[in-house]
Amino acid sequence: MRKSKTRQKKVILSLALGLLALTGYFFGDNLGLRFSPKEDIKPQAPVSSNHDYSNILVTRVVDGDTLKLEDGKYLRLLGIDTPEMHESAKLHRDALRSKQSVEAIKQLGRQSYEFTKQMVEGKRVRLEFDIERYDKYNRILAYVFLDDGTFLNARIVEEGYASLMTYPPNVKYADLFLKLYRQARENKRGLWR
Repeated sequence: MRKSKTRQKKVILSLALGLLALTGYFFGDNLGLRFSPKEDIKPQAPVSSNHDYSNILVTRVVDGDTLKLEDGKYLRLLGIDTPEMHESAKLHRDALRSKQSVEAIKQLGRQSYEFTKQMVEGKRVRLEFDIERYDKYNRILAYVFLDDGTFLNARIVEEGYASLMTYPPNVKYADLFLKLYRQARENKRGLWR
């Protein structure tokens, strides 16, 4: 009975997040909710089963929500979305949708990038996976934990440097992210100043 209720809650949460995705797509970024993938990372091979993702080095932060790992693979942080800082079709779509200038979005993207870079570049991390292990661009999809236990995805949201981006079935931490996102907006942290 308990498993059934838990499953039912997950299904309801997935449906609610799907509706939020459609709302964000059709009504813009007024709520800070973004639900579309990054478009400018080249495809790569799927996650290798012979690499130890419980202790891997982040060699480079590409942008606020994308990392490059020591095995050469790119990782997309699950559950979050940061503003674009590089020229792309998504940057221009976000500008139209949010009614912000391209330069303003790039500046916000740079702030998110700097925060993420300071947090994780050059550090060893542990990856935690959800249901799907990679996206359509073959980037690894994961939650990232630092050696000291810091949950990177959550910290970026908590400090106000990311919006929410949830694609069911990857909803393991959706409730936590939503709570942290609301607190960051209410307290005018990071990009919400």
